[in-house]
Amino acid sequence: MLKFSRGIDQDRAATAGGLQQIAFARGAAAAAQPSRLPTLVATAATVAVLYFARDVFLPLAIAILLTFALAPLVSRLRRVGCPRSVAVIGTVTTAFLFLSAFGVVIAMQVSEVAQNLPTYQYNIVEKVRTLKETGSESQILERIGRVIERISTEISRPEPEMRASPEPAPETKPLLVEIFSPQRPVETLKNIINPLLGPLATTGLVIVVVIFMLFEREELRDRFIRLVGYGDLHRTTEALQDAGARVGRYLLMQLVVNITYGIPLAIGLSLLGIPNAVLWGMLAIVLRFVPYIGPVIAAALPLFLAFAAAPGWSLLVWTAALFIVLELLSNNVVEPWLYGSRTGLSPLAIIVAAIFWAWLWGPVGLVLSTPLTVCLVVLGRHVPQFEFLEILLGNEPVLDPKERLYQRLLAGDPDEATDNAEDMLEEKYLVEFYDTVAIPALLLAERDRARGALTNAQAAQIAQSANTLIANLEEIAGEEEGEEEKGAEAQESDGDDDDADEYDLPPGDGKSVLCVGGRSDLDDVTASMLAQTLWIQGADAAHAGHEVLKAGNMKALKLEGRNAVVLSVLDRDFMRHAKFTVRRLKRMAPAARVGIVLWQEDGRPGTTERDQLIESLQADFMVFGMGDAVREALSDELPRSLKLAHPKIAPGYAMRRSKRADRESTVKAD
Repeated sequence: MLKFSRGIDQDRAATAGGLQQIAFARGAAAAAQPSRLPTLVATAATVAVLYFARDVFLPLAIAILLTFALAPLVSRLRRVGCPRSVAVIGTVTTAFLFLSAFGVVIAMQVSEVAQNLPTYQYNIVEKVRTLKETGSESQILERIGRVIERISTEISRPEPEMRASPEPAPETKPLLVEIFSPQRPVETLKNIINPLLGPLATTGLVIVVVIFMLFEREELRDRFIRLVGYGDLHRTTEALQDAGARVGRYLLMQLVVNITYGIPLAIGLSLLGIPNAVLWGMLAIVLRFVPYIGPVIAAALPLFLAFAAAPGWSLLVWTAALFIVLELLSNNVVEPWLYGSRTGLSPLAIIVAAIFWAWLWGPVGLVLSTPLTVCLVVLGRHVPQFEFLEILLGNEPVLDPKERLYQRLLAGDPDEATDNAEDMLEEKYLVEFYDTVAIPALLLAERDRARGALTNAQAAQIAQSANTLIANLEEIAGEEEGEEEKGAEAQESDGDDDDADEYDLPPGDGKSVLCVGGRSDLDDVTASMLAQTLWIQGADAAHAGHEVLKAGNMKALKLEGRNAVVLSVLDRDFMRHAKFTVRRLKRMAPAARVGIVLWQEDGRPGTTERDQLIESLQADFMVFGMGDAVREALSDELPRSLKLAHPKIAPGYAMRRSKRADRESTVKAD
């Protein structure tokens, strides 16, 4: 009893110690993970400050973006030999004179359009009357008008009130009298100047800030590095260069694209006879800085004017055709040619950013939304605390191809997995896709299964979806088979091509290979992929499931005429039982090379360890990737002979055996 109680106490102590270790490990893991709360609080506080102090930050943001845009021009003038003051002041003066002239021309054109609007009234009324008459023939517009009129009458009708006394006489309302007094010239001038003071002051502030930023650009950079990233100069410098290059390139290229769109638009509208064609071309240059909605607004105004300016419909049709042609040329020819690199934003992020900055800073924020969001993405790329910004707004894939494929297979969606595979197969061969994407995805599934995170039902679903994927890629495999035949003929005709590719595989004509899964459904999928790759090379390839390796089922294997039998395995634990399986297969097919492909993406054994494994398993080969598996399966080497195990003979066994033989011979003689 004493020993028993001591044992119980020891077990309790060990359990308590284990629980303490687990709790300590969990606490350490929780402490190791950084909290997201400070970052979210800082982000919310920053948004609040930007909203309530927009009168301060909006001119500053415009000045910073203009500095990014003008800095390359100043640097180029400095390289030519121009003094800093002349380069900065000349560049800023030229830019703002151009912007001022641009604004003056737009203002003059707008006033001219406002004066000509009454002349378009007759055409608008006639076209509306034509549409109404066309609709009255089918009585659709007339019925809709009657319904709307009846509803408005019922809504505006006052409710009857029950009154016991006679209605009093209506009260007489006093007449409103407005007294006009002539304004003095000073008051008139004040009324004209007051609305212009705000924009003029903002413009002057922006000009001054841009000049000082261009003068003190290096000094501001050093101060920013000292304030933010003094502990990591490399990362801070890279972030500044990345932000400057992206924003400057975007603003410059977008301006060039908009000019190449606006000038032909103005010329085309002028040839069609649209009034104020210069205005619409200049507005298109400005509005196309607004993502997605800007080109729509730029096209809506000239289309309305084409509707109002001419009595017929041909002008409207030709104007719409002009916009369609220019959009197609700009989106498919000019932008891909001029944009050396994209902004790094996803299309959805551009829309969300436009909504956010328009809410924050109004129309100016809408124009500045894309370059400001580019700066946020750069911040998220180089600052770990704001990495979520790059994940939410960037256009880079957040999952590796293997992780994305595994997620689609786990979700039971082989159709999307096939679409993603077809996109990747436009740039790589099927063998490379299997080796670098599909097999690693199955390795992820095998690791989850080994640690208990993947149930048997989920593993079966992944295997079924993967088999569907392989079947969907059968057509691509057939196309690659024809390409392999043409490639082999070209290689025979041109034998001086010494550049050996990793996936430059030998032909499999006349070879017969059987691929067998090791111990699970996932292994069966890898065997199917290997068999399909061998079939592309021209071999007679077949695959079988892992169930055939059981003792009672191996006799059903068709091994006659096979040149190689390949065991396809994802789990390293299979090596414990692989020795007996290899021996059985070599006894059943002595003329075939029997080997194992142990799929490994990384951590592959070295040559010495691999040779030791081959020797202990008595296999003909052991490889770890798709390319080596195909080469070994199609190799012309002869299979190694099977070494039979000789058990050790116990001492005296031979003497006892000879005595037993003598007794048996004596009995037979008697």
